[in-house]
Amino acid sequence: MRTGFIIGGLAAFFASSAIAQTPSAGLAKPPADARHFIIESTGGKHGDAWTWVTADGTRMARETWNLRGQAFDSDLAGRAGPDGMAASMTIRGFSPTGDAGESFKVEGGKASWKSPVDAGQSAYSSPAFYVTQGGPAETNGWFLERLLAAPGHTLALLPAGRATATRLTDVEVGEGAAKQTVTLWSVTGIANSPITAWADARGRFFGTTTVVAWLPEAYAGELKKLQAAQAVAMAAEAPKLAKALVKVPAGPVAFTHVRMFDADARKFLADQTVVVTKGKIVAVGPAARVKAPKGAQLIDGRGKTLVPGMWDCHMHVGDDYTGPQELSMGVTSVRDPGNNDMLTIDRRTRAAAGQLLFPHVYPSSLIDGKGPYTAQVANVATSQAEAIALIDKAAANHFTGIKFYGTFNPAWLPAATAEAHKLGLHVHGHIPAGIRATDAIAAGYDEVTHINWVMMQAAPAELLPIDNGIARFEGPGRFAKDVDLNGPALNLIVDTMAKKHIYSDPTMVAFEQLYVPESGELDSSYTAFVGTMPAATERGFKSGGFAVPKDLTRADYRASWAKMVGLLGKMHKAGVPIVAGTDGLGIEIIHELEIYEDAGFTPVEALAAATIVPATLVGQDKHTGSIKVGKTADLVLVEGDPSKHIGDLRHTRVVMLDGKLLDADALRTAAGFSGRPK
Repeated sequence: MRTGFIIGGLAAFFASSAIAQTPSAGLAKPPADARHFIIESTGGKHGDAWTWVTADGTRMARETWNLRGQAFDSDLAGRAGPDGMAASMTIRGFSPTGDAGESFKVEGGKASWKSPVDAGQSAYSSPAFYVTQGGPAETNGWFLERLLAAPGHTLALLPAGRATATRLTDVEVGEGAAKQTVTLWSVTGIANSPITAWADARGRFFGTTTVVAWLPEAYAGELKKLQAAQAVAMAAEAPKLAKALVKVPAGPVAFTHVRMFDADARKFLADQTVVVTKGKIVAVGPAARVKAPKGAQLIDGRGKTLVPGMWDCHMHVGDDYTGPQELSMGVTSVRDPGNNDMLTIDRRTRAAAGQLLFPHVYPSSLIDGKGPYTAQVANVATSQAEAIALIDKAAANHFTGIKFYGTFNPAWLPAATAEAHKLGLHVHGHIPAGIRATDAIAAGYDEVTHINWVMMQAAPAELLPIDNGIARFEGPGRFAKDVDLNGPALNLIVDTMAKKHIYSDPTMVAFEQLYVPESGELDSSYTAFVGTMPAATERGFKSGGFAVPKDLTRADYRASWAKMVGLLGKMHKAGVPIVAGTDGLGIEIIHELEIYEDAGFTPVEALAAATIVPATLVGQDKHTGSIKVGKTADLVLVEGDPSKHIGDLRHTRVVMLDGKLLDADALRTAAGFSGRPK
C-alpha cells in the first residue's frame, strides 16, 4: 500500500522479512522541532511520521509504521528547483515489498528517475511534479502544496499524467491557540476515483483521513470529525452521478436471444428470452416460446450472454466511486467484510434514498482485540462483554455478519459466536492467534476467510501464537510448498468444512499478488485494464509481491502459491462451498474466477461461486443470485461466451440493478476508466 493519499485506497497486502538496502538504524533521525504526524485509524495508532527542513533548504521526512505486522520505514531528502517543483528526491528504507530505495532529479533539461519498479527519463521544460512510487507521506504533502499553488490548481505529473485539485469544504479544528481552519481538497488524475487531502490556510499539507490517516500530533483526536466532514463533502457529487447513469424503463424490458446462465441448474442455456417488469423477472425461457410484451424495450442478445448480477464477496468498500466501478464489472451485490461502520451506514442510507448509485451491500462488522496488530477498521473489544455489546450493536445496525480478526481473544469466541447466531448474524473471519481453523469452526465459525487460514491448519505449532502478524503471510509462503495436500492436517480441515458446510472466501487474487510477481511485474489481475487507468495507478500495480526472505527464492513462494491453488481444488472437490471475493479494488473479480478454473472448477462452477452461492450465504437466494421468475432483476449482459472463456465476463455491455438499466461503458467512464478492458 502506498503511504498517504496517492494510492491510499489499495489494500495493503504485502509483507517482508528481508533486509532492506538501508536499515532503520541508518535512516534520518528527526530533530526535536520536527513536525510530528500520528498514523492512525479507527482501530488505533499504527505509527509516526516527521517532517522538517534543514538549514540548507533540504526537505526531510521520516516515517515508520506497522499495519498488522507489515512494516514500513523510510525517509526522504528533497530539494526544490527554481520553478518550485521537486528538483531532486531520494527515498531510502523498506516497505513490505522490500527495498524502498527511489531517486529522482532534474538536470540539464531532463528529468530522470529510478524506483523499485521502473527507471526512466523525459525532457523537462515546464513545471511538473514527480509522483513517487513509494516513500513517506511527505512526498504526497509536497505534491499537494505545489498543486494548490499552481495556476488553476492543475499540474503536469511525471512519469505521466495531469492532476487537478478541487476545493470541497472547510472545517475548524483544534482548541485555543491551536484552533485553525483546514480545507479538504479533492485530487483527480492520480487514481480512478478522486483522492482527498487536507491543507491549512497557507496551502500547506495538513493531513489525510482515509482508511489510514496521517494527522498532526496536536490534531490526532480530530479524526472522527474530519472523516465525517469528508464523507459529507464527497457525497455531494453522488446524486448527480446517480441521476446521470440510471435509466428507469418506462415499461417492460426484454433481453432476447441471449445465451443465459441458469445458476440454479448450473448450466448455460442457448437462445433464451428474459422479460423484466417493474424491477422483477416475469418471464424466462426459450426465445421461440417466450415473447416480449407489446411495447417492451428490446435488447438484442445475439452473440452475448446474460448472467445474474455477480457478487464480490470480499470488498472493503473504498468510497462512493466504488459503486459505479463494481457495477461496471457486472457486480450488483457486495459483501463488505469490515469497514468504518459509520461510513457503511451512511452509504446505505443514501443508496436507499436514491442519492447514491451502488450495488447491494451486505456488511459485516469487524471486531478485533487490542494490540499492535489490531485491524485498521476494527471495532476493538478488550473483554468478552465488550465483544458481545459490539455484536448487539451490529445487529441493531442491520449488519448481516460478524468478522473476527487475529488479535481477538479466542477464549471469547464461543460466547461471541453464540450471541451472533442468536441474532441471525453470519460469523466469519481470520483465525485468532494461538488456534487453528478447526478450533474456530468448533467455536462457531460459519466461514473461514482467506485461503492462507485454511493452509495454516498445517502450519508448524510455533507459528500459531504470532500468526496475527507477519507470520500469517510469511508462514504459508515458507511451508506450503512442502505440504502434503492429502496429509492428515489438510484432510482434517477440508473434511470438517465439507461436513459442516463451512464456507470459504479464499480471495485467491490477493495471495497471488503476495507470492507470485517480482517488483516491476504487472499482476495478472490488471493486465486487461492496462491503458485504461491513470498512469500512477498502473505504476502502482507493478509493486510486485512481498519480499522473499534471504533463505528462500521467488520460486519457493510461487511453489507455495501453487499448493494454495491445489488446496482450493481439493476443497472444491470435497464439496466445500466457495464464494468469490477479491479483497482488492474489485476489478480483480474475474481473475479470481480464472484462478478457480486453474484449480479445477468448470466455468459453470466458477460463475456459481460469484452468483448463487454467495446469495445463499447471506440468505438472499430467494431474491437474487439467479435468473428466475419472481426474483429481483439484477442482471448483466456480456459480450461473448463465458461458458468457453470465463474472461468474457469482463466485457459487460448492459447492467440491470433492481430493474434499472445502466450502460456499462458510461459506468466505466464514471469510475475513471478511459475505455473497455481488453
